[in-house]
Amino acid sequence: MTDGVTGMAEDGTRLHRLLGSEPTAWLVRRARDRLEAGRPLTGTVTLAGATMEQRRAVERLTGRPPRSGTSLSVSLPEVDRVLRESGAAPGGLAEAVALLTGPLRDRNRDRADTASAWAAAFAPLDDTVAGRHELAAWRGWLDATGVVRRLAPSPNVALALLDQVAAVLRRLPSRGIPIGRLAAECCGDAHALDDGRPAGTLAVSAVRALAGLPFAAEVSADSRRMVWASVGVHLDELSSLVLCLGMPGDSRTALGKVLALHRETGQPAVLTLRQLRCHDEALAAGSVRICENPVVIAAAADELGSCCPPLVCVGGQPSAAGWRLLDLLAAGDAEFRYHGDFDWGGIRIASAVRQRVGQAQSRWQPWRYDRDAYETAAAAVLAVHAGARLPRLAGDPVATPWDPGLADAMARHDVRVEEEISLDALLADLALPGSGLRTASGPARDGRGSWDRYRVFRRSLRGLIIDPCRWLAERSRTTPRSRRGARRPALRGYA
Repeated sequence: MTDGVTGMAEDGTRLHRLLGSEPTAWLVRRARDRLEAGRPLTGTVTLAGATMEQRRAVERLTGRPPRSGTSLSVSLPEVDRVLRESGAAPGGLAEAVALLTGPLRDRNRDRADTASAWAAAFAPLDDTVAGRHELAAWRGWLDATGVVRRLAPSPNVALALLDQVAAVLRRLPSRGIPIGRLAAECCGDAHALDDGRPAGTLAVSAVRALAGLPFAAEVSADSRRMVWASVGVHLDELSSLVLCLGMPGDSRTALGKVLALHRETGQPAVLTLRQLRCHDEALAAGSVRICENPVVIAAAADELGSCCPPLVCVGGQPSAAGWRLLDLLAAGDAEFRYHGDFDWGGIRIASAVRQRVGQAQSRWQPWRYDRDAYETAAAAVLAVHAGARLPRLAGDPVATPWDPGLADAMARHDVRVEEEISLDALLADLALPGSGLRTASGPARDGRGSWDRYRVFRRSLRGLIIDPCRWLAERSRTTPRSRRGARRPALRGYA
């Protein structure tokens, strides 16, 4: 027993003398790298710029001097033979490497295990995304950018994170929920979806995908609020607003009194989500026109005042307040007529509104928002802009199921038409008796007057956007009483 221990100690001493010193450490590292990569110990390894000590160590190991030159080449089979024959490592170079540096790892197996663990981490998200084509590109973006691995350093952490994100996406779009409640129910933490939190970062990028927006764009507080609102999630009940005009009210409910007062005075109403969530009854308004931009509301208030039929402005992607108002109107069997910008973003908004109100069995029809209306408006844009300055469409094309020819015409002309170009025609529709039942497109003016009027309105509307309450108060003081209350005999410029 003592002789065996002594022999093992002598072998270990001999091995360290031959291969365990610092001058041969590079050789052991090269051999270990090959073994852990599953490569055989064949051929030679070369060290550039070898020192004199390293050259002497190799000479002691192999028993013959290395070739001249600054680099040093060593035959691995020769080292293996020397170690076996000397008894320093009867198992050869592979045994010597393990004795000197510890157990070897199987890197191929480690990589396979890591890949399997990451695939398992993404499984809950992949199950949720499957079949939702609007999220397919976003899912590929996660892999291409490695954003998940930056937010979650290990597969176990990523699994918990992506499970939360998947739970959030399964709840979207929502018919209206506070973001804190959504986070608490899906993530177990009411602040998990806050700005800067990993789940919030991934979830808001997915919501941007649902809204047809760039996934990785910088998100300001206002745009973040807008993006979440597009899927029915509100950050708070007071900052989510919707603009409307001519909504019928009542004398019984708080919301009904507000709407009745604004309709009587012919002023736009800025409603908060809190006001709308506190109202439980359906809103009966008959036919409701929907526009995308607040300039239409302002122009209708100026031209029609208290005689304007019900008109709602979604303001781009509808806010949570906007969705709530449309839901209340749909519950009251409203018939909707929609107009918006002729660009791919506007088409997405129209499709979202159409789908939402359609779930309540309400009727949705385009309001000068078909192929004929687009080609007429595009001609007006061509008359206003020089060819080199034409506003072009951006983003991926979107189908228009209410009029397939509209998407084809937009793709063919590649001209973006803002809603304000059609302002005169929209006002003419609103001014007609029984305008809530009128569906024909009708003739449109050339758009030049609308364009000039839009520039004036755009400046005045800055106050509406920044401080709507102050804007409405100033309008009440400066607008002549005849324009606020009495119906005018005819719209300016129309017989």
